[in-house]
Amino acid sequence: MIKNNQLLSEDWTVVFLGFFLIIIALLGILVPTPSFGWETTSELTEKVLSGKNLIKLVQVFGITYVIALLSARLLGKSIKGTAKGFPIVFGLTSLALILAGNAFLKNWNLEAVIFSLAIGLLLSNFFTLPGWLTETLSTELFVKIGLILLGTSVIFGDILKAGSLGLIQALVVVISVWYFAFWVSKKMGIDEEFAIMISSAVSICGVSAAIATSGAIKGDSKKLSYVISIVLITAIPMIIFLPFIAQALGLSQAVTGAWLGGTIDTTGAVIASGTMVGEEALKISTIVKFSQNVLLGFAAFAISIYWTMTNNQSDTVKESKPTLGIIWERFPKFVLGFIAASLLFSFVISSETIDSVKGGFKALQGLWFALAFTSIGLETKFSDLFSKEGKKPLYAFLIAQLFNVFVTLAVAYLLFN
Repeated sequence: MIKNNQLLSEDWTVVFLGFFLIIIALLGILVPTPSFGWETTSELTEKVLSGKNLIKLVQVFGITYVIALLSARLLGKSIKGTAKGFPIVFGLTSLALILAGNAFLKNWNLEAVIFSLAIGLLLSNFFTLPGWLTETLSTELFVKIGLILLGTSVIFGDILKAGSLGLIQALVVVISVWYFAFWVSKKMGIDEEFAIMISSAVSICGVSAAIATSGAIKGDSKKLSYVISIVLITAIPMIIFLPFIAQALGLSQAVTGAWLGGTIDTTGAVIASGTMVGEEALKISTIVKFSQNVLLGFAAFAISIYWTMTNNQSDTVKESKPTLGIIWERFPKFVLGFIAASLLFSFVISSETIDSVKGGFKALQGLWFALAFTSIGLETKFSDLFSKEGKKPLYAFLIAQLFNVFVTLAVAYLLFN
């Protein structure tokens, strides 16, 4: 529903702004990609904090600042408040990106979003934040813009190259693990919104799946941050121990790679773990994980339809079957933007153009996600994340992940042995 002072709904605003970024990049206005990787203090000073790199960071800030101000205008929010608040969020997010760029922390797969969330949580829980700052936070907007840009990396040609075995495993694992996780969550009394986020995160591709699902069902940002935290924390021991377990079981590199790719929830963690095993394991694990990532758009679309028809109806139509008009009104349009971006880059844009812009899109996509999690942290209290009610989702996730480990091992052995 569009309010009087809004020009567009939030979802259409996201689609407009996401494709605005895509179009300017395709026109040759490439997004700068600042470097955040460093190992020593001198490398931090000479590389990350160098004048040349800081200029790139300022340029990225300028682009995102314009987008933030434009979104405030389209959504009828305070432009003055956004003008003051966004630079603070961007500064905190830049700090998170620098921390995440440390080589030691990268080896542990501690991604930028966890630092963004942690910085926001520390500030919101130990300091009193001004009202004008918290009122201008745009968590959902940032997440959905990131997802539109994520669509540019889901190339259908690569899906075919990924191989039939990878796709078969991805389908079997995603469907079986998703329904098991959802069933366990409901049995433990977890609400449906939380259950869907947990199920998507554990079965598809971790962080990205949780974010996409939350956007599709207009989920609670506090629940989303909780699921993301579980995903990232759980990935660390899995990176370390699964390769050793595979070796103890005498599994081949192909089976091990398929097992890692289908079990570990984040792409970065899969690559890190596959590298520990060997070249073939790394290749197979990447193919399987990519196959699961490809299913994200289809899953988000299906979840959107399901949620619209069962849980997202107004009181006046709750008792009757929703019409196509109601489904369209309630359907999250950003999902269409994600699919449109994927189709555009799969069948219209040349591979040479894609190669020239994909680095900038990947960096910008990661930045929007990090901005979103800084915002989530700034509006969340520890008491909300670690309440007694928070134990059930954790147990449900761990049980589903254990099921995922055994099912994926069985499927990987059957297909790749």
